[in-house]
Amino acid sequence: LSQNFLIDDNVVQKIIRTADVKTGDRILEIGSGPGALTEALLKEGAQVFAVEKDPHLAKALSRFQTPGSSLHVFCDDILRFNFGCLQAPLKVVANLPYHITTPILERLFTYRDLFSSITIMVQTEMAERMQAPIGSRAMSSLSIFLQFHAQPVISFQVSSSCFYPQPKVGSTVLRMDLKQPPIPSLHAEFFCLIRKAFQQRRKTLRASLASFYPSGQLIEALEELQLCKDARPEELSLDRWLGLFAKMGKPTL
Repeated sequence: LSQNFLIDDNVVQKIIRTADVKTGDRILEIGSGPGALTEALLKEGAQVFAVEKDPHLAKALSRFQTPGSSLHVFCDDILRFNFGCLQAPLKVVANLPYHITTPILERLFTYRDLFSSITIMVQTEMAERMQAPIGSRAMSSLSIFLQFHAQPVISFQVSSSCFYPQPKVGSTVLRMDLKQPPIPSLHAEFFCLIRKAFQQRRKTLRASLASFYPSGQLIEALEELQLCKDARPEELSLDRWLGLFAKMGKPTL
């Protein structure tokens, strides 16, 4: 299942501090594995909803279900998990499976009203994309997607020696506090535009979006936003993407 299990207690404690876990907090943990983070969350007095796909590992988590503990174990795939059994407010605290980080985040934001914050460990390259500055090569549609829903803040990096087995990539912990989306009712149309632009990121926006909008109208909108007519997708901040969308209207699909 491409799992690398966190075995360093110092890192576990730093994750808990980053997530600001307090007694009585309701925590969704994804991919609990052997339970190093699960146990620490319970010791902080949190109520933990642990979703673990591996049936052997899920069963082993039952050792923490002692009288008075607040652990609820779900042997399930987080991409198919029924979020309807959870109640807000929740904090997500997890060491995510790196190969499905993006689908997990997309699913979490589908149920964003359940969560106040998301503290996760991801591949360092992914973390850099998530917090990419304007104009950088790391900027992507994922960067805009996350900034639309939250404010990603990188907390600290984690050595591969803190896992078993040791991964071949670097790891980073970051926290996202969720915010109200600026245009919730037009979410799908807005991100259709974003994805189209970044799929052809080497092209100018007037070229990559030519199937959506007339070139002259697009150039005029870019100039009104004080952008070069040859601007490329990574040169626009979230606010400017929102401004462009407001001026151009819904794309013709």
